[in-house]
Amino acid sequence: MTNEVTLPELGENLDSGDVVKVLVSVGDTITRDQPIVELETDKATLEVPSPTEGIVSRIAIAVGDTIKVGQTILVVESGSDSDSDSESESSDGAAHTAAPAAAGSAPAPAPAPGDVPVPETTVTAPAASAPAPASSPSSSSGSRIAPAAPSVRRLARELGVDIARVTGSGTGGRVSLVDVKRHVKAVMTGGVAATGGPVVEPLPDFAAWGPIERQRLSAIRRTVARHLSRAWTEIPHVTQHDKADVTGLEKLRTQYAPRVEAAGAKLTITAIVIKAVASVLDEYPQFNSSVDLAADELILKRYIHIGVAVDTPRGLLVPVLRDVDRKGITELSVELATLAARARARELSREEMQGGTFTITNLGGVGGTSFTPIVNHPEVAILGLSRSAQEPTFVNGEFQPRLMLPLSLSYDHRVIDGADAARFLRRIVEALEEPFTMAL
Repeated sequence: MTNEVTLPELGENLDSGDVVKVLVSVGDTITRDQPIVELETDKATLEVPSPTEGIVSRIAIAVGDTIKVGQTILVVESGSDSDSDSESESSDGAAHTAAPAAAGSAPAPAPAPGDVPVPETTVTAPAASAPAPASSPSSSSGSRIAPAAPSVRRLARELGVDIARVTGSGTGGRVSLVDVKRHVKAVMTGGVAATGGPVVEPLPDFAAWGPIERQRLSAIRRTVARHLSRAWTEIPHVTQHDKADVTGLEKLRTQYAPRVEAAGAKLTITAIVIKAVASVLDEYPQFNSSVDLAADELILKRYIHIGVAVDTPRGLLVPVLRDVDRKGITELSVELATLAARARARELSREEMQGGTFTITNLGGVGGTSFTPIVNHPEVAILGLSRSAQEPTFVNGEFQPRLMLPLSLSYDHRVIDGADAARFLRRIVEALEEPFTMAL
């Protein structure tokens, strides 16, 4: 029996991935759940397991290919046709089961021996969660089968929405939960559902003015581009700047650094800022929220999971530190170092980059005095750190050299007003200048 193994559902708003490694060869005998290909998609690298067993007769992909959900990965030959026959009989019924000829009717002609087809079955590799079966398009309306995750299809069914009529904002028209909610709201208000994607205009022919080189965007870069385009177009950004005098904090950091190093990590300003931000988020819960325009609601999260941007050779990754408010600085330092190392080694899972409520990005190691970070949708705020520097500061009637840390807070103006943002950032400054206040 011949089985075609195809790429399964990869998760919410994911319909393709780049092939990093092909883990089997033609002629290999594989078992069920054995990894067969390694994919890079949406910032994470994952292995696709085989849903069947047998001998690999053909590999339909190669390293560097971008493959989509449902596309054939490889072909496997198994030793028995019984499974295929039973599946065919149960699914196709009369087409594969000889029904007794009605009285007086002519029997159907038997096929010639050379016309008997070899059974061939398409097998989809198992995903993390089994996808719901796609509903058949209506023959009367001519609707399409919309690409969507099982959770999205479930919501559409619960709301009584024909998902084929929802305009998807994801790649290839993939429908998300937000798209379904936007569609429902548009129908209820008599409006037209928004497409949710930026208009892409064709570029001029740059080769007309000189030689050019085209480089294919990696899966991570494509994901970052889509995500930031959506965040920039959907969120009205405002950025607030301030500076914290971290002269005293730097002395404390140097003093307690050996204790953290003994635990296996470095005591960095980023780890300290993470703890400071957690204490301030508890005071200003609107900065730890998401806005649901489809329901006209603000979702306040009663947990504090902070994402930290990590610069890697493949692009920017944002692993998430969970329950930051319940952990000490030493524990956060160790966890941050571990996640950063996993990010650079391409070992992060999708789960380790999901569920963040606030993001911190530190460019101090590179340089700069300030910048305007883009809010990590669906969060509502992000804090940027630039390089600290000695500056003459007027203290107690005289100028003194003080170590000043530039802070840049970008926020969603639909949720946060400028005065609240200024107070929030001032409170972070106070926490860094007087660390004891974080425990009050």
